Amino acid sequence: MGNRNELGIGQHQLGLSIFSASPRFVDRDGVVEPVVDLDLGLDHGLSEDEFKLACEILDRTPSYTELGIFSAMWSEHCSYKSSKFYLRQFPTTGEQVLIGPGENAGAVDVGDGLAVIFKMESHNHPSFIEPYQGAATGVGGILRDVFTMGARPIANLNALRFGTPNTAHMKYLIRRVTQGIGDYGNCVGIPTVGGEVFFDSAYQGNILVNAMTVGLAKADQIFLGQASGPGNAVMYVGSKTGRDGIHGATMASEEFSEESEEKRPTVQVGDPFTEKLLLEALMELFPTGKIIGIQDMGAAGLTSSSFEMAGRAGSGLDLDLGKVPTREAHMSSYEIMLSESQERMLLVCLPDDVAAIRAVFEKWDLEAEVVGVVTDTGRVRITSPEGELVADMPAAPLADQAPMYERPWSEPAQFAIDRATDVRGYGFKSSVTESLKRLLQSPNIASKRWFYRQYDHTVRTDTVAGPGSEAALVRIKGTDKAIAITTDCNPRLVKLDPYQGGAMAVAEAARNIACTGAKPLAITDCLNFGSPENPEVMWQFKESIRGMSDACRALDTPVISGNVSFYNETNGSAVLPTPAVGMVGLLADRSVYATNVLAESGLSLFLLGAPTAGLGGSEFLDTEHGLTTGALTPIDLDLERRLLDVLQSLVSNGLVRHARDCSEGGLAVTLAEMCFGPHRIGLDVDLQADGSVAETLFGEGPSRVVVAVAAEDEERFQASCGNVPWMKLGRSGGQRCVIKINGKGMVDEPIDALASLWQDAIPNVME
Repeated sequence: MGNRNELGIGQHQLGLSIFSASPRFVDRDGVVEPVVDLDLGLDHGLSEDEFKLACEILDRTPSYTELGIFSAMWSEHCSYKSSKFYLRQFPTTGEQVLIGPGENAGAVDVGDGLAVIFKMESHNHPSFIEPYQGAATGVGGILRDVFTMGARPIANLNALRFGTPNTAHMKYLIRRVTQGIGDYGNCVGIPTVGGEVFFDSAYQGNILVNAMTVGLAKADQIFLGQASGPGNAVMYVGSKTGRDGIHGATMASEEFSEESEEKRPTVQVGDPFTEKLLLEALMELFPTGKIIGIQDMGAAGLTSSSFEMAGRAGSGLDLDLGKVPTREAHMSSYEIMLSESQERMLLVCLPDDVAAIRAVFEKWDLEAEVVGVVTDTGRVRITSPEGELVADMPAAPLADQAPMYERPWSEPAQFAIDRATDVRGYGFKSSVTESLKRLLQSPNIASKRWFYRQYDHTVRTDTVAGPGSEAALVRIKGTDKAIAITTDCNPRLVKLDPYQGGAMAVAEAARNIACTGAKPLAITDCLNFGSPENPEVMWQFKESIRGMSDACRALDTPVISGNVSFYNETNGSAVLPTPAVGMVGLLADRSVYATNVLAESGLSLFLLGAPTAGLGGSEFLDTEHGLTTGALTPIDLDLERRLLDVLQSLVSNGLVRHARDCSEGGLAVTLAEMCFGPHRIGLDVDLQADGSVAETLFGEGPSRVVVAVAAEDEERFQASCGNVPWMKLGRSGGQRCVIKINGKGMVDEPIDALASLWQDAIPNVME
């Protein structure tokens, strides 16, 4: 052991900082590394069977570097070994789909020779351990996934889940995550145009940070992550490699405990200014046609990029780690291969193009080195900085033949209990008005301006509708079109009924897109769950996938990219099942779209879609009674599809001027929020209803949208609704929010007073 200190190589330098075992060491020609055995394999996160399979694939015991590669590539985060069995249910094709799952991001056709490329990914564990860098590098990583395919990013979004903001530590996490997102996006110059924030005590020990990026590319100039062409050069470009982020993928595949703070060294450190240089260098190079294949060094760094590029092309690679630019001395092969340092790419080019490519990166003050060559062997051979062959492995078994598990599942007993719980009798603590006020101040309903005011959503001058809209709208320069983008998921609904909740997440995203007048095209997802080794979690996962798949088929919104994040739990306590949906749509004429707040008096207000909803899983039950229970209002996917089609037509024909999805908080909250625009226009409605007051005002269910129509267009509107139900509610005007049921007054409050409660709730908690 003394020899290790003489060589200046400690456990951290060997990449052992997150492991508990005390392995034996061996000196191989002056390089000290642990002796690989089953115990070390187990400590790397491999099961006994997986370690044995690795030995069978190699027909020998792996070297230390090879063990690290197996550990990363077969981690849950990289291999999807517990989810692949169910992910196959997703529809992934359609007329609009250019590229589906399996690449850095997915792509859809938006006409005019253009493609929209987008993806959502998680950075949950890093953000809980080190919130600023965790969130920042989450943004940086998803940006690279998009621009590595030749697309210039045009928008960022985020989907955040926090615990109850009543402790100093949770407020610290909220502040630092928000700052990390804002600083990275702002520095790179990409607008953050939308997203969502949800609070629940289930996230107290494990917050969720999901990042989404949307980019625009020429449809015939999309670049793939493939290492093709034996003899072609493999180039490392971007920033230098350091020791940050080693075993980040493995850490993301474990649950948290009291020792999680010790994993801080596995969190990457981002540099948005370098990312901006890398983006512009690639935007300069892509049109030249000199790049054959390219991939971001994301989770598992050089390991995943090299093996996946070779695996997709059916080729092999010879890599010389002595050529990899490093920013720390004496980095081992293990560390270089597993580092998750940010702002790095691996690309393949013709040998004759190396000098030209290097010149572009040098112009942008970035590293660009030839570190290998493409071969036809189907193997990845890795030479250490000292010139020793430290890995010789087949590419395919690591890239796409990882173990796949159909893990046991069981329906929780609580599922039947919740469905059988009658919540119709729950009423008001004091008055309807006071309940409305408390709901408007609930962090899940209150204005999220505190968050998005820290993001630049107007940079690049293409944002037509930004944060706070039903869906963001970003124009496509040189056309009349705009891209509509949103993220959605109500985790409480998924907890109570994963099938219905999963379908509703897709449907709500599509509804928000359609509320602008845009046509939903496709989704990306970020599937956040607890441990897949828990049968009840696996049941939640499988049922959510089934619900999402059915909704995607019914609404013609295939899944073109996504991410699975398991092990989101601390000491065995899992987060709410959270299958976040990111959706993109197309607005054919950006000069005609609907906003979600009232801009004038005298408009007729209608409820379009399902006429009723129940209290099961509602924000009302949680805020007023501290309950998350009850049967959900079932989703009718046929009605949902008809509603989307009618809504798009009504907006594009100019009949609907304003539209707002009726979701959290129910109809009363939706009506109040429509008054909170810059013009502070009030309303007077009389709801014709048979149900209880609580259900009528605060019931939540799918397929419901409140729309505003010019009085002179009422008859045309009604005739154009076809077989989608509608209900006349009242009119806009005045300075008060007046809500009646069957002629009886329920709410009569000044708009300014209600708006102040809604706007100030989160700042009051945070500041």
